[in-house]
Amino acid sequence: MATFTTLTSRVVPLLMDNVDTDQIIPARFLKVIDKKGLGEQLFCDWRYNSDGTPQSDFVLNQPQHRGSQVLLAGDNFGCGSSREHAPWALTAFGFRAVISTTIADIFRSNSMKNGLLPVILTASEHKQLKDEIQKSPNAEVTINLEKQEITFPSGIHAKFPIDPFSKFCLLNGVDELEYLRRFTKEVEQYEAAHSR
Repeated sequence: MATFTTLTSRVVPLLMDNVDTDQIIPARFLKVIDKKGLGEQLFCDWRYNSDGTPQSDFVLNQPQHRGSQVLLAGDNFGCGSSREHAPWALTAFGFRAVISTTIADIFRSNSMKNGLLPVILTASEHKQLKDEIQKSPNAEVTINLEKQEITFPSGIHAKFPIDPFSKFCLLNGVDELEYLRRFTKEVEQYEAAHSR
């Protein structure tokens, strides 16, 4: 997993509320066991016409958003089923952070385990950022995980919450298993001392 320290990026506004994981990655794509190709299927039913051609008016298909690593979502993002494929698809597409006023618990947990930072803002902060991005679509935000702070294009700073363990894992680019492997020597010493 890649480390997450400080990220500066343009923002993709997808300002619909209650976007569930089936909309993020439809169920028909859940047969895979790795992330390869999932970025192409992200928001598939919204991104493509029935003949497979891109819908030019969908935000992810607009040229000015190519390479953006931050998704500005509406309220209650990632609700619905607990599929881990949803953050897989977002990270495979290139997103490193999702900003919302609320993010569903299981989706939030799965995101942090897969290198996708969920940033929760108050309703007023979210509106301020939305207004700034709509006024200047090419403007950038900076997210500093160590400080747990996002800097808006206007220079406004907003704090966001994250639990200490997830923060440690993201800052160091380790998942839960890699974290536990850091203690292999101690585990082996314990086992040797307590073996019969």
